[in-house]
Amino acid sequence: MATSVSARDGGPPSPDAPPSRPRPARSEDAARRRGRLHRWDVKAAPYLFVSPFFLTFAAFGLFPLLYTGWLSLNRVELGGDPQWKGLENYTDLATSEFFWNALLNTFTIGVISTVPQLMMALGLAQLLNTKLRGRGFFRVAVLAPYATSIAAATLVFAQLFNTDYGLINSALGWAGLGPVDWESSKWPAQIAISVIVIWRWTGYNALIYLAAMQAVPHDLYEAAALDGATRWRQFVSVTIPSIRPTILFTIVVSTIGSTQLFGEPMLYGGSLGISGGSGNQYQTLSLLMYEKGWVTGALGQASAIAWVMLLLLLLLGAGRVLVARARARRTKLEG
Repeated sequence: MATSVSARDGGPPSPDAPPSRPRPARSEDAARRRGRLHRWDVKAAPYLFVSPFFLTFAAFGLFPLLYTGWLSLNRVELGGDPQWKGLENYTDLATSEFFWNALLNTFTIGVISTVPQLMMALGLAQLLNTKLRGRGFFRVAVLAPYATSIAAATLVFAQLFNTDYGLINSALGWAGLGPVDWESSKWPAQIAISVIVIWRWTGYNALIYLAAMQAVPHDLYEAAALDGATRWRQFVSVTIPSIRPTILFTIVVSTIGSTQLFGEPMLYGGSLGISGGSGNQYQTLSLLMYEKGWVTGALGQASAIAWVMLLLLLLLGAGRVLVARARARRTKLEG
């Protein structure tokens, strides 16, 4: 009893009483530092996660873009010092028949390869979207050409289109149509290169269309069937309007790809592939840029061609945006 009273009165604690635990001291400075660290982590962590992409893009995308822009304003030879020329490289391109020939070839090969390619891809996607036996196998098989190497595919087709012993000329000979010069003639050579592009990319675009078709609500098809619409009418009036944004996307991407066409015409022509044939009959802008930069050593002109190609793609993108805005405006007015 005395021990308890002395502990209560402020005396020494009783030896039987448990020792009191000191409360943990929380420093206000430490709490403030942790708060600042938390706020910094919340704000900066997303930028740290995406920084590898931007660093890679700055090193391998933005810097080469700006550097080629600077080179296009100079006269640069391999192993020489740059000499400032301003817009002289661009004016030289405007008066160069080789540039306009390459631009025209790029356009014609792009049209010949893109239009049939997308039409065939649309029909193939519609076929794969039906209840076809073994459609899973066919969906994988149509992607095989895309997975094939450009070099392998081009070399095989070059043998098929060979003027002397190619299978295509042999078949034409059996049909009584006579042989065709698929290498030296302009249009046959461009058609042959377009066939290679069509073969490689039709299945890829077909799978893109197929994914878009599978997202179309089945209620639309059921309503069209109740109205007596045939399969063709359902395809024209339901499927195509529903996947129109996807079609426009593939048109833009295919056009960009045709603008940058390089491997197929280069490998198809063999030793004359860089110049686009004996008469430059299928030389594209990419081939001309390669020839100017690494064959003749005119890096300034090659850079100017690269920037012209970039401007063409920007114009294409601007046209895509204008079409989308016009369609949205018309839909808003109709609604």
